[in-house]
Amino acid sequence: MVYLDDRYDRIPSGCSVFGVINVNRVRFDWRPAVTGIASMHERSNGLGGGFAVYGLYPEYKETMCLHIMYDDKASREETEDYLRDMCRIIYEGKLPVRRTVSIFNGPEIKRYFVEPIHDILVSSEEEYFRCLTMEINRSINGAFVLSCGKDMGIFKGVGYPEDIAEYFRLDEYKGYIWTAHGRFPTNTPGWWGGAHPFGILDVSVVHNGELSSYGANRKFLRGYGYKCVLQTDTEVIAYLYDLLVKKHRLPEEIAMKVMSPPLWDEIERMDEQERVLYTSLRVIYARAALNGPFSVIIATTKGMAVLCDRLKLRPMVTAKDGEYFIASSEESAIAASGFSTANCYMPRGGEPVFVPLNEEYVEESVAV
Repeated sequence: MVYLDDRYDRIPSGCSVFGVINVNRVRFDWRPAVTGIASMHERSNGLGGGFAVYGLYPEYKETMCLHIMYDDKASREETEDYLRDMCRIIYEGKLPVRRTVSIFNGPEIKRYFVEPIHDILVSSEEEYFRCLTMEINRSINGAFVLSCGKDMGIFKGVGYPEDIAEYFRLDEYKGYIWTAHGRFPTNTPGWWGGAHPFGILDVSVVHNGELSSYGANRKFLRGYGYKCVLQTDTEVIAYLYDLLVKKHRLPEEIAMKVMSPPLWDEIERMDEQERVLYTSLRVIYARAALNGPFSVIIATTKGMAVLCDRLKLRPMVTAKDGEYFIASSEESAIAASGFSTANCYMPRGGEPVFVPLNEEYVEESVAV
């Protein structure tokens, strides 16, 4: 039996990530994601686990859904007063949970399906809810927006990921993308808001590693109105992807090349057109580059992306099985989740992999 103490606080290989997408938007149940992440149990230490699910609320797929965690009654009342001032609440209720032996005293988490009050909608709906999320996280003590997006939601907390899945009753949901994380915190405390995934609008991120560029990234984002208050470096990855793809309209692969750019000696060996492109990106977005060891899975309502640091200091393996694409810290987790590993591929350092969803929404649900 392994006992954890302070000596293990910085096990560098800790944390596990897992993601699976059905490119035809066929919704499937919790089992591949939970089985896959649970098979990497020893990569986390019970201080954080979580899931992001897309295709989660088809009955409300055109309506913004917020999952919000509260420390106490006062923070809930202040947040709900603010929401009623800013939104029309179509439905609200506590997120259903199942108390377990492992998790029996979690914080109150509610979900709200809301529409903006159009009289005060001065910009796009996305910018409206981006600002609303930042304002709640920044100014209401004890309230944290876990997710704010359409037809998706984030479930996370302190515990092993398989325990988090049971606590949030994920066996009752289906989705066309599932991402999962098992956490082994290294530089920040293990708390419910600090577990992965992190999200902003429909962007969610699970991350293995640590960012030495966090300070520079945070200052860069501050210039565009993003406020980082959740005590973790992963937060900046979600905000950077949101900024580059949604605000600056960069293609997904280019946005990922901004975050994990080619080395200068690689750029020098490129043909002229590529050399001009990547030199320009490195100059314009110098403070958006991520440094340090990392492997991440990014999910949106457009698809799923995989990215590693340029030296591939954290593991990542992908596989394709029919209409499913899977990404994981370990190949064994792909096999454990029931998918074939015959077409496994290990992305090179800095190589972006983006798997888009087909456009048509399929209502049919199947089990894997």
